[in-house]
Amino acid sequence: MDPKEFISIRSRLGKTQKELARLLGISLKAVCSYEQGWRKVPSYIERQMLLLASRKCPTAYNGRPCWDVKNCPEKRRNRCPAWEFRLGNLCWFISGTMCQGRDRNNWEAKMKICRKCECFIFFNTGKDGEDG
Repeated sequence: MDPKEFISIRSRLGKTQKELARLLGISLKAVCSYEQGWRKVPSYIERQMLLLASRKCPTAYNGRPCWDVKNCPEKRRNRCPAWEFRLGNLCWFISGTMCQGRDRNNWEAKMKICRKCECFIFFNTGKDGEDG
């Protein structure tokens, strides 16, 4: 997550830097550092930000579960945690999903795939499917 996206999501949430720091359980200095680009946004903070934003914004694909949108074969679906826990609208949030036939080693690798996917919620951040 780059500083521009971080700021955009904070704005969409309607939070000041101080309010967001409290909400995320981090210092005000950390929020300022992420927004200035002095520090990289850690994956656990990115996940929280995206989850909060997803609850404020409608889905990009009319709420259909990812396995329907992507037409996942049954064999792949049965190995996927998004299917197991019925989180087809939060597939991007769940680690270990079977997108493109396999899971990814870490959050950053997963999000490279998710940010290009129609199932990812874009939150009007200007990241319209491009790598972030």
